[in-house]
Amino acid sequence: MQTTAGKNAWLGEWPLPVALVILVAGWWLKPAFATNGAGNIAVGAAFAAFFIGALLAAILATRHAEHLAERFGEPYGTLMLTLSAISLEIATVVTVMLHNADNPAFGRDTMFSVVMIVLNGIIGTALLVGGLRHHEQTYNLRGAKAYLSLLIPLATLALIWPDFTVTSGVGTLSLVQKLFLLVMSLLMYAAFLVIQTRTHTSFFVAEVEAMEQAPAHPESSRGWTFHAVLLIVYLVLVVLLAKLFALPLETGVARLGMPAMLAGFAVAVLVLAPEGIAAIRAARQNQMQRAMNIGLGTALSTIALTVPAILLIDLFMGRTAVLGLSAANMMMLVLTFGVSILTLGSGRTNAMQGLVHLLLFLAYVVLIFSP
Repeated sequence: MQTTAGKNAWLGEWPLPVALVILVAGWWLKPAFATNGAGNIAVGAAFAAFFIGALLAAILATRHAEHLAERFGEPYGTLMLTLSAISLEIATVVTVMLHNADNPAFGRDTMFSVVMIVLNGIIGTALLVGGLRHHEQTYNLRGAKAYLSLLIPLATLALIWPDFTVTSGVGTLSLVQKLFLLVMSLLMYAAFLVIQTRTHTSFFVAEVEAMEQAPAHPESSRGWTFHAVLLIVYLVLVVLLAKLFALPLETGVARLGMPAMLAGFAVAVLVLAPEGIAAIRAARQNQMQRAMNIGLGTALSTIALTVPAILLIDLFMGRTAVLGLSAANMMMLVLTFGVSILTLGSGRTNAMQGLVHLLLFLAYVVLIFSP
């Protein structure tokens, strides 16, 4: 019986050999893409293969993170999910920025895409799905306020402040400003983690929530070490595949004459797909607190940890990073924060609130193709 369970557990890891085959083939064909010698069909096929391989690895990584989350409980569970997703996003951003010095705004585009996708796309869909099934759901209002109270100022300093400083060029920061933002982002996020995991843990646990106690996955016959090891393996695969994904991504965007911001959007979608699935599944199971922890935690971690990574590349690699948003995107960010304050200001959610967030997400997509 134990042998059969173990065999079934390994059969569930079928994406692992698939991702490995794609990775080996990609590294073998890498010189053709590096020299821009691949045809359009080859570029399209490579884009699809690397994206699918990385997405499969990311989804399996999140599945193992969810097993660990169920093992260790809240708020540690969703924090593990959040940090696993953000580690992918940071590794991908750093990889692409080091590979392509001609797109200094890639990090900014990815951060902005993550915030828009999470706050409007993922949370909007979760509110809509949960609202249609359960009509009205509850979550801990103190936790949502804690997330937003740090997310809004950090995002404003990272994505809006550079457009109004005069010491350096438009959209960039001076040395003193970079060091200030780098240090403050790390210190404030460290303080938030202390609040979340030590001093105010109750803020991130539902006060009153009629949960359907259905676990995200059947109880695993394997210990937590099994899931921890495979989580690390899949994270490494995603990072390596993301490095390959950057090559056809940049080539395809350039050849098709598409906006450069589309590259950041594609990377954000790749990284956030597993987290989006987890948040929407939680909302459908009437676990809105878990959905909020995943969504808001991902947005906050993205800003607080990606900004220092971008600024470190700027400082030590000599590649000036453009952080300031355009006027239209700045308006979208401010509008999103305003709507989020209203939506997440009562402790109760419904489907109409989800529709409003999805409206803003569609407006953001329109701006990518028609700025």
